[in-house]
Amino acid sequence: MVDWGLCIGCGACYSACNKGAVTLENVESVGIRPRFSAEGCGSCTQCLSICPGYSLDGAQPAAPATKATRADQEFGPALEIWEGYAADPEIRYAASSGGLLSALALYCLEQEGMQFVSHTGVDEQQPWINKTTRSTTRAQMLSRTGSRYAPSSPCDSLKNIEESAGPCVFIGKPCDAAAVSEVRKLRPELDRKLGLVLTFFCAGTPSTKGTLDLVASMKIDRGEIDTVRYRGEGWPGHFKVQYDGKSKQQSMTYEESWARLTSYRPLRCNLCPDGLGRFGDLSCGDAWEKHTGNGDQGRSIVLVRTERGRQILHRAIAKGYVTLERVDSNAVFAAQPNLLQRRRELFGRFLAMRMMGIPTPRFKGFFLFRGWINQSPSIQARTVIGTLRRIIQRRWWKRRTIEFARTI
Repeated sequence: MVDWGLCIGCGACYSACNKGAVTLENVESVGIRPRFSAEGCGSCTQCLSICPGYSLDGAQPAAPATKATRADQEFGPALEIWEGYAADPEIRYAASSGGLLSALALYCLEQEGMQFVSHTGVDEQQPWINKTTRSTTRAQMLSRTGSRYAPSSPCDSLKNIEESAGPCVFIGKPCDAAAVSEVRKLRPELDRKLGLVLTFFCAGTPSTKGTLDLVASMKIDRGEIDTVRYRGEGWPGHFKVQYDGKSKQQSMTYEESWARLTSYRPLRCNLCPDGLGRFGDLSCGDAWEKHTGNGDQGRSIVLVRTERGRQILHRAIAKGYVTLERVDSNAVFAAQPNLLQRRRELFGRFLAMRMMGIPTPRFKGFFLFRGWINQSPSIQARTVIGTLRRIIQRRWWKRRTIEFARTI
């Protein structure tokens, strides 16, 4: 019996292993998880050194040497903040929230000479499952737009990037970008080949079971599924399933589908301090403060995290790939209140877990206590009591969970 504890399923351990001792498996009720070979691993702990599920340092070496502002504490340092959308109307419509990531990746392919974009796409054989893909053309990028609210492990492609003929674009979740930032420290060639790391705002990754249960509620058999689309084709779009040779289709609103999928997120997603992606060069996510249901095709906030990201973004603006305007941190607070509030409550969740002897991730540089201490007593009490209740209901104190978390 294996308990994966605080694993996030990014696949970094697979790419970082030099012994071929790690394989990845999509566990339907949990997510993508590694399996380790006892013979190959031995006493090696390299996986532990790069695992963002186990530990994460939020300090940004490239950040200005100034006193941290409230915005820095809440969502990490940003050199600039922009808001806008893909200039290409087809990309903007097809994507989840304005198509900025797709447009920026396409710019890198067509204007920056990058070899390919490594990102998550659909598994054509099992369209409710994700797989890591590489795109080299606009047509491929367009066919792979839109959020995929299912497990993905884009870091399993890092060896391909390392062996590429030139720089590449990597797109992943904030935790994936965090893993990349650690793996590249160990692999100088990978560091050279990572032309741009893009990430998106993330509220967690539901398991495959979440998608299949949602499809089952529509009375659709998984064997008949042809395509599954979670968002896009409008803002925010619909959850859509085509089946029976694409002759039939059913859908539900994004709001309804996401509300149901959230209950399938694994433990570590609910403990994430970095929903707004501070480890990429650029991070994008819905500008919900501008969403009024008036037919707008989508807008995103762009957080510029590194000088490399800033230079590429400015060139993409100049070449007409993206349409953006400068905004300040107030736009981020207005656009992502739920993600930011969840982060403010993390210290209370960890407090409850430690009271019950449950291991927690090791986080540094995220100002979690400052976020917690500014909450009202009622919110603090609700957070701690609610976490204690879940610990009891879900039996997180079981010995095998504790032992695993101490040894990963």
